[in-house]
Amino acid sequence: MMQANIDKTMRMNYLFDFYQGLLTDKQRNYLERYYLDDESLSEIAETFEVSRQAVYDNIKRTDELLEDYEVKLGLYQKFEKRQQLITEMKAMTEDKALITKLEQLEMIE
Repeated sequence: MMQANIDKTMRMNYLFDFYQGLLTDKQRNYLERYYLDDESLSEIAETFEVSRQAVYDNIKRTDELLEDYEVKLGLYQKFEKRQQLITEMKAMTEDKALITKLEQLEMIE
């Protein structure tokens, strides 16, 4: 169960990195605090002076929205495939300079 939570958090962090520009300020704030800053629903609710349920509902809807963006755009899936190819290329070559340049292009700003 704990691994599933960690996996979900990691996935949401990646989706957030890729799609945060498509979110409202409120959605971004809630997700940043919940996933990146590891704040509880109650802490977020207190900060924004809303109910815990309102925060939960917003985060749940935003999670679903991010997953929908991923289904439509596939940025995270493509990123994972590129990472796998880079790993395979590293195993096949001794010249790591080009692979290092490719990895630098992959870094999320």
